[in-house]
Amino acid sequence: MLKTVAFLSLLTFTLLSFACGGGGASTGKAIKSGPAGNNLTATLSSADGVLRNGKQNFTLTFADQSGKAVDVGSVALNFFMPAMGSMAAMNNPASFTTTDTPGVYAGKVDLEMAGEWQAQITYDGPAGKGKATITITAQ
Repeated sequence: MLKTVAFLSLLTFTLLSFACGGGGASTGKAIKSGPAGNNLTATLSSADGVLRNGKQNFTLTFADQSGKAVDVGSVALNFFMPAMGSMAAMNNPASFTTTDTPGVYAGKVDLEMAGEWQAQITYDGPAGKGKATITITAQ
């Protein structure tokens, strides 16, 4: 009986820790990073560190030179693929919600196809205005 109570207590704690993200925003594994103006770095992350064709969730984090997350205010990201041959250029905008950690944004996007995309990022807020373009390959 004591073993069952101990196991259930441990299981409950583990599930609560997982569900709450351990007290902070879980950013997953980095897909790719790049400079984002004002001495900041923008990093796109996902659960498995891969950007894929189709609907998916990801995280966009802005950090200073020491690696500390920085609140940049409002953010926008457009995944852009230039025209190729008879295929028209594609624009797949992401939508964002804030997280409990300033500077970490939860994103959603539906990429039309696999291939090389330009993640066109803009922000405007406490850290000023900035832009970044990060080339990413979706699988």
